[in-house]
Amino acid sequence: MTTLQIRDERARALAEKLASLRDVTMTEAVIQALEAELKREAEKQPLAQRLKRIAADLAAAGKPGGHALTKDEIDEMWGH
Repeated sequence: MTTLQIRDERARALAEKLASLRDVTMTEAVIQALEAELKREAEKQPLAQRLKRIAADLAAAGKPGGHALTKDEIDEMWGH
């Protein structure tokens, strides 16, 4: 078994804080953080794909049969 050596003071402070919050060793905190970041990187999608998915979700959630707003309804929305 090898020990984790962190020489950078900022990195050490962050690892200690995360370890304390999660009640784990510094080594385990670093492993968890690195695994989480690697997962996030692997799951990244380009902006265009994310926007396309969001637009599709919103279109699917929309309800047909709406009505044109009257001037009074528009004024009410704007607080007039």
